[in-house]
Amino acid sequence: MVRSKTSPASLNTLVTLITIALVIAALYFGREVLIPLALAVVFTFLLTPVVSRLERLRLGRIPSALLVLLIALSAIGIVGWLATGELVEITRQLPGYKANIHKKLQSILGQKDGDFNKAASTIEELNQGLTKAPAEPSAAPSRRQAPAKGSSKDPAAGSAERPLIVNVAAPPLTAIQQVKTLLGPLLGPLETAGIVIILALFMLVKRKDLRDRVIRLAGKDRLHNMTKALDDAACRLSRFLLVQLIVNASYGILFGLGLYFLNVPHALLFGVLGGLLRYVPYLGTMIGAAFPVAMAIAIFPGWTQVILVFALFLVLELTIANILEPVLYGAHTGISSLAILVAAVFWAGLWGPVGLILSTPLTLCLLVMGRHVLQLKFLEIALGDEPVLSPEANLYQRLLAMDQEEVGDIAHAYLKEQQLGDLYDTVLIPALGFAEQDRHTDVLDDDKEKFVYNCTRELIEELVEHASTKSILLDATLPVDDPAAQPDFQLSSVSILCLPARDQSDELVARMLTQLLQRAGYRAQFLPINAVDDMLEQVAQQKASIVCVSALPPFATGQARSLCKRLHARYPSLRVVVGLWNYDGGIVKAQERFESVYTDCVATSLADVSKQIGQLTEAILLLEEPAAVVPDRTDAAATRIEGRPA
Repeated sequence: MVRSKTSPASLNTLVTLITIALVIAALYFGREVLIPLALAVVFTFLLTPVVSRLERLRLGRIPSALLVLLIALSAIGIVGWLATGELVEITRQLPGYKANIHKKLQSILGQKDGDFNKAASTIEELNQGLTKAPAEPSAAPSRRQAPAKGSSKDPAAGSAERPLIVNVAAPPLTAIQQVKTLLGPLLGPLETAGIVIILALFMLVKRKDLRDRVIRLAGKDRLHNMTKALDDAACRLSRFLLVQLIVNASYGILFGLGLYFLNVPHALLFGVLGGLLRYVPYLGTMIGAAFPVAMAIAIFPGWTQVILVFALFLVLELTIANILEPVLYGAHTGISSLAILVAAVFWAGLWGPVGLILSTPLTLCLLVMGRHVLQLKFLEIALGDEPVLSPEANLYQRLLAMDQEEVGDIAHAYLKEQQLGDLYDTVLIPALGFAEQDRHTDVLDDDKEKFVYNCTRELIEELVEHASTKSILLDATLPVDDPAAQPDFQLSSVSILCLPARDQSDELVARMLTQLLQRAGYRAQFLPINAVDDMLEQVAQQKASIVCVSALPPFATGQARSLCKRLHARYPSLRVVVGLWNYDGGIVKAQERFESVYTDCVATSLADVSKQIGQLTEAILLLEEPAAVVPDRTDAAATRIEGRPA
């Protein structure tokens, strides 16, 4: 009997999924306890910087915590009391706005005989005709006959057919019952608020002790990781909450003042609502602006004030979101926009409105955990805004998707910050390495293989034109009379030939190197893939002084060694450079692979090849015409090959 074996990776995945399901279930069923705890933690992180500053003034830990908490609660209570009074006033005045609202609706819908009202009336008539109940049939005559005159009938029978309904008056409520009825809906929030205040005070006073206990629970062998994680979480969360409070409060104050000067009633209430609703991701600001816009529609006869209120919201939101927040937040939270939206839906589903407000701080804590706990690394990948794919992997992925347009976008975006030589070395060549790995393991089919090579070839030609227009290879900022800024015409006397060792990938890298050499002033050419004998004949016909063998490991290394041996056997005085691109073992291991083969030098990048070719060219020119060569000139040319200014 054969037993199926479960791989450790599958077992770990199953355990992780079960753990996540249990955690989510605990968050949902334990929300009565966890919501006050989470609110207390958020308040603690928000108030800790202020408490710490007061402690440095030698005020004492407990007095500092009490004073800061008292000031915060007083501010919340005053603002809440004033906003509640404004809300009560709105409910009293709301019936007086009915006529103006009706007039606005008529102006929007049009006259009674307008097309819109006619269509609405027609739909309403059809709906009534379809939903009208059929006429009830006439009631059948009752079989029961009226009692004959003089016949006796039990009077109790009539009373049974018509029961007597007696209304019993409820006893009046006592004072305590009236208070319970009035404050009943508020008892739950008040109880939660009391628990949050007590927990926040305890955490502010005992925060160092709590920190040490968390570190001790993690174990002594994880002191470094836990210390780094706690410091990162405290710094990120405290700064984020404090800046968020300042930004939202500023928005509420400016919004309320703007509404006040626009003569919108109850500007204080709308300012407070606008500041509070900004804690709700994305939708909160629009909901906060909808209330004053609706008020302006209700009380003002025209549309001017409505447009001004909306313009006020638009100007404030665009200014704060695009100017103030990026400056104040500085280093971003690290959460992607999609993760913030998904987290808002997730936490709102678990904890309701409180979860919606706490979604960003809680998600930030999860992101920090994923950054410092190896088992939770998937949280950083799922929630973070940093690219999860390297540029070379991203480029190769789009090549596999046969998306030529996005391949060009990735390359051009990289060129905005880096040079062309860097793009070739760090993006294109590694992407071709991925293609070689997949091709030799039969993962890459023929159509995609053809697309990868053709698209890369077209991209190389396009990038050279782009580089010439933007002066990437020869920096246009250098003075015109600087000799290093101009191509050295003596370099063109040295013929350089780039040979592919084996595959199309080797040929494409040879194209890259040839183009960089040509832009630097060298007389360089490359040969397409061909028979080795034909390529050896071309070396003689081109009268090459330097040959660069392009080889993309690991599969082209053997062919490169064989080609170098045949080149040396046929042309003993030929200078041979081997480009073993992105070799895993580094330059030392690459040189060891060609130790027994005659080569002048071995390099692993285009930048290294440029330096070696510059030195070989200088040596050749010194031998041919010693007095006509300035050593620094070839160094500058080699620098230009790399795509950097001399």
